[in-house]
Amino acid sequence: MELPVTDLAVFVIWGLIFLVFIVKLFQSIRLVPTKSAYVVERLGNYHKTLEAGFHALFPFIDRVAYIQDLKEETIDVPPQECFSKDEVNVEVDGVIYISVMDPVKASYGITDYRFAAMQLAQTTTRSVIGTLELDRTFEERDLISAKVVEVLDAAGESWGIRVHRYEIKNIAPPQTVRNAMEMQVNAERERRAILAKSEGEKQSRINRSEGIKLETINISQGEKQRRINAAEGKASEILALAHATADSIKKVALVIDQEGGKKALEMRLSEQYLKQMKGLGKENRKVVLPANLLDYQQWMTTMGLNTTAK
Repeated sequence: MELPVTDLAVFVIWGLIFLVFIVKLFQSIRLVPTKSAYVVERLGNYHKTLEAGFHALFPFIDRVAYIQDLKEETIDVPPQECFSKDEVNVEVDGVIYISVMDPVKASYGITDYRFAAMQLAQTTTRSVIGTLELDRTFEERDLISAKVVEVLDAAGESWGIRVHRYEIKNIAPPQTVRNAMEMQVNAERERRAILAKSEGEKQSRINRSEGIKLETINISQGEKQRRINAAEGKASEILALAHATADSIKKVALVIDQEGGKKALEMRLSEQYLKQMKGLGKENRKVVLPANLLDYQQWMTTMGLNTTAK
């Protein structure tokens, strides 16, 4: 038996209604994961925020309007052209680290907080770089980052977000400026190399002169000590010879005073005299002598040893 068309239509309609009810019933059951927040609206108005866990909503009345991720996220700031204080065009890009602190403000306070944060970071970066000269832009990255974070934090209070940090990835000047900077760096490197080389040569010369000075001092001190030692040795030798001569003279005097002493001395002198006279006859020997040199008795008389004259 076939159902009338009207009854079939009614059955289909009720089936669809039942199916929609079942779908809405399942949609009203929400499992919120950790570090997430669901913003629920009731009849178009904000009702509550669902935190992590199991939640059941009223079908057809409540709905999840926004899902906010509470984890920290990164937003790439695309490259942009900025002019430094000395009117040099540089290209700057960076990355923002933010997280949602108030899901309600992040949902209703602004249309897209990510896009807004990116735009504000770009404008702040341009304004800060405009106050710095090109050389300082490479040195003052922390200053630029701190200024961007400060501005984004002030705006983030009404957006329900918190900016943890902002990092500049690249600061790219024009190619001509890069070439000039590279030449400047190379010139500075060469200057330091030349300075280091000159300092090394200077120190080397100082060391050599100090070595020569010390060597000269050591040589002079050694020569001085050698001369002192030689003089002391010579003085000791002369003193010893003088003492020996004095002792010999005393002994000779004692012998002369004894009986037969003069006779013995005369004989000894005669012997020495004859020996010396014998050597005068050698060839190629020239000697200048007094006229009376051969008068032996006269020599003895002059010395007071000629006993025959007495």
